[in-house]
Amino acid sequence: MRRTEAARELGGFVREHRTDGGRRLRTAGALLVTGVVGLAFGIPVTVASIGTTDGAPELAGLLLGVGLIGLGLGVWRLTQALRTREQCFDVHERGLTHRVAGHATLIPWTDIEGIGAVTADDGRLLAEARGMGLRYTIALRDGRGIRVDTFTEDAKELAETIHRAVHLGELPRGRGRRP
Repeated sequence: MRRTEAARELGGFVREHRTDGGRRLRTAGALLVTGVVGLAFGIPVTVASIGTTDGAPELAGLLLGVGLIGLGLGVWRLTQALRTREQCFDVHERGLTHRVAGHATLIPWTDIEGIGAVTADDGRLLAEARGMGLRYTIALRDGRGIRVDTFTEDAKELAETIHRAVHLGELPRGRGRRP
């Protein structure tokens, strides 16, 4: 669905919030490489440390742990990147258009239950770089949820706009003609 068709149903276009899929893929790649390197060093160290009680078993455990966690997080982030490729949220006067991989879903403000808890920073090392710095879920009345994280441009502004429209009745003002 093109933006102009959605604009007719949801009123004037206000702004768009794109999700940076390239950054999400780069993060997945870095995690996968970390996992592979951790396992590449961890497996030989584990084999070499069999039967010893020196520091080798601890080092082997550390390397294997980094490898497995890196691989797990990398696969998770890669799956997320592929599932939400070309994701974008278009804000209109009377709702949102959620676009993913060429498919658009119109979401009027009345179909939104609210915004889940907005986590601004989880406090962990490199949280923002890993895409965990800001996250929340747009809860729909039909029970579905759309996750938004720090990979989405101005995600905090999007949450504030949704909150104002759904709970306070302050609809955003678009530009252009109104149907």
